[in-house]
Amino acid sequence: MTTWTALTTLKGKDRAEALGEAMERLQPEPTGVGVFEVEDGSGLWEVGGYFTEQPDEAGLALLTAAFGGGDFVISELPETDWVAKVRRELAPVVAGRFFVYGSHDADKVPEGSIALLIEAAMAFGTGHHGTTLGCLRAFDRLIDAGLVPSRALDLGCGTAVLAMAAKRAFPDAQVLASDIDAVAVEVAEANLAANGMAGEVSCHEAAGLDHPALAAAAPYDLIFANILKGPLIDLSPSIAQATAPGGVAILSGILNEQADEVIAVYSQNGFNAEHREEIVDWTTLILRRA
Repeated sequence: MTTWTALTTLKGKDRAEALGEAMERLQPEPTGVGVFEVEDGSGLWEVGGYFTEQPDEAGLALLTAAFGGGDFVISELPETDWVAKVRRELAPVVAGRFFVYGSHDADKVPEGSIALLIEAAMAFGTGHHGTTLGCLRAFDRLIDAGLVPSRALDLGCGTAVLAMAAKRAFPDAQVLASDIDAVAVEVAEANLAANGMAGEVSCHEAAGLDHPALAAAAPYDLIFANILKGPLIDLSPSIAQATAPGGVAILSGILNEQADEVIAVYSQNGFNAEHREEIVDWTTLILRRA
């Protein structure tokens, strides 16, 4: 099916949102409209729509003129098998001893690696994003340094790739995974089954660490929290309470410029920063509870 896009830019959030709302009333109707700030300090906002029929160029011209925007750039997108495209372009991820791959790369698993099967269509956490990759690298570093956790928690687990990494590396450890999103929990359980690990990680829908199962398993020697700065700061007292003395927390979902603030908050909650790694825009932290 052929798809068209129509994109323009203009100054000001209010005008951009108003233009986006007006676009939704066009005929033919767009299948989706997006309004995004251009993050270059220019103050410009991008407004775009997707269409399954060729959009009304005259109508778009009138709309953008009414809201003071630039001319719409209309493009026809070629038909693409996106699943096949993603599979071709999404290469396996290597993070020390860990190898994260899709089923299309099953023949590339290196001997002796800890291999984790995660399909690209799954929830956040294929290993390609700098945050998940950073967590796997941090975990690999800690194992090399002698970490042997008996209890581990993957907080905000997404695909549960980190929980699976912990269980594969330490089969005797008690490993739990939680996510605020019920769909993510279902995906986590499906991934465990796909890796022959059904029932080996206890998965729970939970916001924070107050869930009875999470509380009962505490304190943890290792906590992964690959979420975002805001929740990481909000949860810092709970994460500190749930981490055993001498235990470690691997934190990510942190933009590079946010890392110092997160470290400061966790320092106030009894953690010492041991290591930080930047991967593109994202920082991963290894913190140890004093």
